[in-house]
Amino acid sequence: MNDTVRKMARNLRLGGLLETLDLRLQEARGNNLSHDEFLEIILQDELNIREQRQIHRRIKTATFRDLKTLENFDFGFNPSLKRKAIYDLASCQFIRQQRDVLLVGPPGVGKSHIAQAIGHQAIKANFLVLYRSVFDAVRELMAEGLSEDQDRTMRKYLKPDLLIIDDMGMKHLPPRAGEYLFEVIMRRYENRSTMMTSNRPIEEWGKLIGDVPSATAILDRFLHHAEIINIKGKSYRLKDRVQENQK
Repeated sequence: MNDTVRKMARNLRLGGLLETLDLRLQEARGNNLSHDEFLEIILQDELNIREQRQIHRRIKTATFRDLKTLENFDFGFNPSLKRKAIYDLASCQFIRQQRDVLLVGPPGVGKSHIAQAIGHQAIKANFLVLYRSVFDAVRELMAEGLSEDQDRTMRKYLKPDLLIIDDMGMKHLPPRAGEYLFEVIMRRYENRSTMMTSNRPIEEWGKLIGDVPSATAILDRFLHHAEIINIKGKSYRLKDRVQENQK
C-alpha cells in the first residue's frame, strides 16, 4: 500500500480499514478477488472496527463496577434461578418495550453480576447504559451546586436506555434520598428502562429510604411494568471463601 493511499485513508478517518488493508491486499492477490469483493471486505473491516470502538466507549461510559458476562455466571450453583428468564432479559426486549426489572435476593447470589452482564449485552445491542450503586446515585443527585449542574446530573440519569441502580438495601439512605430517586424513576417511567437490585424485600423500602410516601410512589411507578426476579440460594462469595479455606 502506497503512502498516498495511507494518507487519504487517514484523512477519511478509515483507521479500521488501514489496520487490515495490507493483509486484505495479499488476500485479494492470492484469491483473485474481484474489485467488488475486495471493496466489500475492506469496508466490512472498517465497520467492524468502528463497532468495537463504539462498544468500548459505551462500556467506559456505563461505569460498570466489573465487566461481567452471562457466559461466566454459574447457573448451576443456585438451580432455583431460571436460566431462560435471565437470557430473555439479555435479549433486551424489555428495553425496547420500556419495561423495568427488579432483581431481589440475599447478598452474594449474583444480582450485581446478572445486572452488569445484562447491561453489557444491552451495550452490544446498541443501547446506552449507565450503572450506579444506589449510594453513588443518591450522592450525585443530592450534591449541592448550581441549578445548571443539577440539571446536567439529572439528564445523565434520564438519557440512558437502561439505568441500572445496584445495591438497594445494603444500608439506609440519607434524608431526602427518596425524593431524588422518585424524580428519576418518575421521569423515566414508560420512557426508558430501569433495572434495580435489592437484598431487601420491597415491603422494607420505606424504612431503607426513610420516607414511606416516597418509597410508595417509587414502587408504584417502578413496579407497574416491572419484571420481578427473586433469586434464592447460597452466597457465591461464601462458596469461594470455603473453597479457599479448604485448599
